[in-house]
Amino acid sequence: MMTANWSYPTAIKFGVGCIKELAEHCKAIGMQKPLLVTDRGLASMPITQNALDILQSAGLGRALFAEVDPNPNDKNLAAGLAAYKEGGHDGIVAFGGGSGLDLGKTIAFMAGQTRPVWDFEDIGDWWTRANPEAIAPIVAVPTTAGTGSEVGRATVITHSESHTKKVIFHPKILPSVVICDPELTVGMPKVITAGTGMDAFIHCLEAYCTPFYHPMGEGIALEGMRLAYQNLPRAYQDGNDLTARAQMMSAAAMGAVAFQKGLGAVHALSHPVGALYNTHHGMTNAVVLPAVLRFNRPAIEDKINRLAAYLGISGGFDGFYGAMQNLRESVGVPDKLAALGVDNSRISELASMAVVDPTAGGNPVPLTQESAQQLYLECI
Repeated sequence: MMTANWSYPTAIKFGVGCIKELAEHCKAIGMQKPLLVTDRGLASMPITQNALDILQSAGLGRALFAEVDPNPNDKNLAAGLAAYKEGGHDGIVAFGGGSGLDLGKTIAFMAGQTRPVWDFEDIGDWWTRANPEAIAPIVAVPTTAGTGSEVGRATVITHSESHTKKVIFHPKILPSVVICDPELTVGMPKVITAGTGMDAFIHCLEAYCTPFYHPMGEGIALEGMRLAYQNLPRAYQDGNDLTARAQMMSAAAMGAVAFQKGLGAVHALSHPVGALYNTHHGMTNAVVLPAVLRFNRPAIEDKINRLAAYLGISGGFDGFYGAMQNLRESVGVPDKLAALGVDNSRISELASMAVVDPTAGGNPVPLTQESAQQLYLECI
């Protein structure tokens, strides 16, 4: 059925050194006292302190909240909301990788709401329950090249009691301005460069493969994969390669735009693993990718043949599969989830969570309890 609702990103300021524009963009959307939200690891880093210096020099204060877990949860959200309200803030600078961006966006979204955050899960029209006038303005500053949350209208928050990841959606969660400065990604450790970069590639790949109708998203996914495939190994080998870093930032944003079309079993399998074992999301995606490709082959072989040709890979599906194995090896992705601390003691629980994950419905081959369990056995 050629019926769909499409949305595209916001204002993106892209280029080396454009972080210097942070304060002027905050002021332009009405912020006078922003709260910069990032994760614990980034809080003391020079790039974060420089961003705070820029805000302070412009008379916007120097407020920081960094109590953000790798998979942000409702407890982090409660603490962030308390800091936002106690500080009398009027906007959020969401700064960092997926965790800092997602939690920052959620704090801004929830700053003036009266209902619990779970009432706005991405189910049906639940987003209409929110008061849009109570959503604080957001400037997003990614420091990794993977999640693409900077151009997204949703966040992912872990429910701390059930250990399930929930997608929270509202159109106004989309940041008003995005600052993409490739220099901010130069200091990423190799393992984070690999995990976030594979996440960007897989966002594009799953969006490309899902059967939903979105030809514009599908085209963006193709080019996003080309950029990631060609530049991730370069960024991994030489973290100071600003051209490769810039191309990866573009690929990350393109992946998040493309996955409006949908995602699939890679994400459906990875989300429960991240929630229960606290693994890095992008690296988890990268580990489970080969098994999902094999599972989906009957439904996607023709599309993968076209993709392989676009990427300059010979041999159709088999050539592409081999290229993915080589890409994973070149950036240090482990072959099995056991290397990330995952064991087979909770496979049934993981599978039950995977089949109801919001991304499962986009998989080209229906994901069942039995097939999910078999995929986990292959991956662990």
